[in-house]
Amino acid sequence: MTTSSRKLDHIRICLDNPVESEGVVARSFDDLVLVHKALPEIDEADIDTSCRFLGRKLSAPLMISAMTGGHPSVKEINVNLALAASELGIAMGVGSQRAALEEESLKDTFSAVRDAAPDIPIIGNIGAVQLKRSGPGILDQLAEMIDADAIAVHLNFLQESIQPEGDRDASGVVKVLGEAANGSVPIIVKETGAGISRETAASLADVGVKMIDVSGQGGLSWAGVETYRAAEIGDCDLEEMGRLFWSWGIPTPVSIVECRSIGLDVISSGGIRSGLDVAKSLSLGASLAGTALPMLKPATKDAKAVVRAMSPYLRALRICMFLTGCRRAGELKGVPLVVLGRTREWLGARGYDLNEFSAYRELTK
Repeated sequence: MTTSSRKLDHIRICLDNPVESEGVVARSFDDLVLVHKALPEIDEADIDTSCRFLGRKLSAPLMISAMTGGHPSVKEINVNLALAASELGIAMGVGSQRAALEEESLKDTFSAVRDAAPDIPIIGNIGAVQLKRSGPGILDQLAEMIDADAIAVHLNFLQESIQPEGDRDASGVVKVLGEAANGSVPIIVKETGAGISRETAASLADVGVKMIDVSGQGGLSWAGVETYRAAEIGDCDLEEMGRLFWSWGIPTPVSIVECRSIGLDVISSGGIRSGLDVAKSLSLGASLAGTALPMLKPATKDAKAVVRAMSPYLRALRICMFLTGCRRAGELKGVPLVVLGRTREWLGARGYDLNEFSAYRELTK
């Protein structure tokens, strides 16, 4: 099967089937409670959600995360996402550009994004294994293809473990990421739904990586997507493995804390389903939050549908800022946060001081 055909499989499965993480670990953001400020002492009209990202101004610390590209049928999806991101003034990532490297005719399924959104940050995308095989020089080609502001190098070894055509050679990836991090194109190391630990973040920081997209457990499960594909071709062994590892990974809130503890700049993604989740992510230390799956079905309609789906995120973020007394989005990092449930247990077991997120924040201002 070609890379292009596989991309179409992924879109079809995500549109037609439940593909999110399951069970008690699925909604870790529900374990986080921002402490309400009954006297916010600010005028809501003065709230400014804007920020800067990759040298460009955004209306809010939000992005439409990497989703698709690489098949003629999905070009319109990417254009609708880009038009919506441009209208809203938020960032956007594209799916893996591997297919366009293999087939020249598919480049416009990616380049159309920059044509539709000339002024927002656009993040390109390539797998770590493909980067290792092609060498860091490929990043310039990928960036030029879409006039990208940065390239996300994705880590998807859980997906590869379940994918019938999966490539499971993860050797030498840290070294090539270090070479890429010291190149001319900014990179973002991005997981794809299983999160990044403190130990992995430290390894990345040691070789010069500055920014991580945690893409933690709690949103779309690529093991789940590949479970459906394995079932369709009758591979019962891989289907069984996919169901077993459907919800494998580090929950997004935990992964934010783990990566921030190393001092890296963090993008929160993986189960971001509202502006409240965005605010909680910023409170934990993320600088930006991204969502993908909830925007897919609207993008099959038109850009206006994507704007309607994303606009409540911006409104909820603004309300969260008002109810916690924050005039600027960056001030959410100082808001007291109560951590409950399994997330509290996880962070405690990993040795983190939970006072850092509670009233202690107020006492140390």
